[in-house]
Amino acid sequence: MEIGNVRLENRVFLAPMAGVTDMPFRILCREQGCGLVYTEMVSAKGMHYNDIKSKALTKIAEEEKPSAVQIFGSDPDILAGIADQLNNSDACIIDINMGCPAPKITKNGEGSALMKNPSLIGRIVKAVSSASIKPVTVKIRKGWDGDSVNAVDVAKIAEENGAKALTIHGRTREEFYSGKADWEIIRKVKEALSIPVIGNGDIVSPQDAKHMLEQTNCDAIMVGRGAQGNPWIFKKIVHYLDSGSILPDPTPEGKIKMIIRHMEMLVEQKGTHIGICEMRKHIAWYIKGLRNATYVKEKVFRLTSKDEIIDLLNQFLLDSQA
Repeated sequence: MEIGNVRLENRVFLAPMAGVTDMPFRILCREQGCGLVYTEMVSAKGMHYNDIKSKALTKIAEEEKPSAVQIFGSDPDILAGIADQLNNSDACIIDINMGCPAPKITKNGEGSALMKNPSLIGRIVKAVSSASIKPVTVKIRKGWDGDSVNAVDVAKIAEENGAKALTIHGRTREEFYSGKADWEIIRKVKEALSIPVIGNGDIVSPQDAKHMLEQTNCDAIMVGRGAQGNPWIFKKIVHYLDSGSILPDPTPEGKIKMIIRHMEMLVEQKGTHIGICEMRKHIAWYIKGLRNATYVKEKVFRLTSKDEIIDLLNQFLLDSQA
């Protein structure tokens, strides 16, 4: 499929997730067949004031391309200025976050709080699209709450002001990630737009991906929490959509091998202390459902070295095979 002038190899994407979709994880997902990966959301205001951590989030490795950078903010001029800066980056697409439900984001009128201000959304998309030489896309939610479901109207505004594609998560901000995502609203947005629409929400299996595509007629699907500890999901979805058959789950050996590689990449990029601290949550996701996983999760949160964790994981593997 294509978004603007960007041609993508398939229509199965990785959702931007704060604290999850850093460079190592994006590389692993691309290796497993993900058609487009997104950075963690980056503060436009942080970049505007030359915050080192914010700028570091926009770094893209050759192995993960094509990769989109997702920015957030509420000031059209600042967002446009950052889009202009990103014209020189390795990102293929600039995505604007209008869906994050976190209170620390929405209290500043950013993320999903923008759903309450459609006119500002129009100004933001127009400003960023005018400043960017790359396709600009937008990620929204169903609405702010059940009494203000305005995704269709907001989506139209985004398209009219230059968005080249739109992602919609089928929940309101009020719902956060609870309950069941509303795929019907995704269908309605798709019917209202001529640009590609990407569906997001409750895709945790290849069958889910197919059902969403069939029920909503969306152009692509975006996998979020279903990819946590499970980069293989992209290979499985792509294969299922192409062939109708389900690939086997990774073996325990395959999971441990992936965990160790993921950890080594994190430590190399971020140093031992930060890399190990950030890897702990990934390990918990990777081993979920395996025998004695609870014991390993409790122990791994007390370990501080890569070698200790590798020894624990190898012993865990031996015990699971006993």
